[in-house]
Amino acid sequence: MPQVKNIIIAGAAGKPVALDIFYTANHQAQPVVVYAHGFNGFKDWGNFDSIARRFVQQGFAMVKFNFSHNGTTPQTPEDFTDLEAFGHNNCSIQLVDLQRVMDWVADPQNPYALHMATHNTSLIGHSMGGGMAILHAATDSRIKKLITWAAISECKTPWGNWPPQKMAEWQQTGIQYYANSRTRQQMPLYYQLYADYVQNEVRLNIQQAISSLHIPILICHGSNDAAVPIEKAYQLKAWQPAAELFTLPTDHVFGRKHPWPEEVLPEAMEEVLEVSIRFLKGSAR
Repeated sequence: MPQVKNIIIAGAAGKPVALDIFYTANHQAQPVVVYAHGFNGFKDWGNFDSIARRFVQQGFAMVKFNFSHNGTTPQTPEDFTDLEAFGHNNCSIQLVDLQRVMDWVADPQNPYALHMATHNTSLIGHSMGGGMAILHAATDSRIKKLITWAAISECKTPWGNWPPQKMAEWQQTGIQYYANSRTRQQMPLYYQLYADYVQNEVRLNIQQAISSLHIPILICHGSNDAAVPIEKAYQLKAWQPAAELFTLPTDHVFGRKHPWPEEVLPEAMEEVLEVSIRFLKGSAR
């Protein structure tokens, strides 16, 4: 099973996007699954390589990538070493990155084109990446199926529940900090994150985007999710009644953590994987 790590393509604002591709070297084009990670995450979080291999074993080619401004670099793809980039990240930037990744997948000159059936491309997004996946799918007819894992329903991460005083302080100083509980880093968030939302509120309307979709959609969410409450999944389902909703008693990351040194995944992640693969293959669960 070939797996090529940290291929570099051009992302938003001149920053690089590092992406991985996993596939079967059998000279047959395989349906493509593209994965978008969430806020404060990265493509390799929680040993995502093991998840990628599971998709390949089921006949898919998988592409996963780091958003250009997620705080990692191609040299340090699992560490937040570029906090300035993190501070300048926003939803519009992430949508540019996702468009660039999809264009890379669809490019007939792609060196891996032989292995990718790009007419059959699906998109998976986790948390904030789930919101980005919904928004992108609404504008890209190349996406044939959409899966969200613990997705947001509004582009207000992480400031959506901040009190007015903190919002005013953010505007006045131009910066707030988000505490990464795993690394203990204070991650900067520049006010441009909020300004981007206000300026592009129509483009970043997840309700409008998911309501407009006419492709198969699977919404997966844990009922014990403290980061993105399960009510967000119910909102998405209400906005798009044709979507399939799968819930289970687990947390925001389906029982995983980082680092995750094992190949064996938590039971909840296994359930989500099983349901997702069946959905992509067109089978009822």
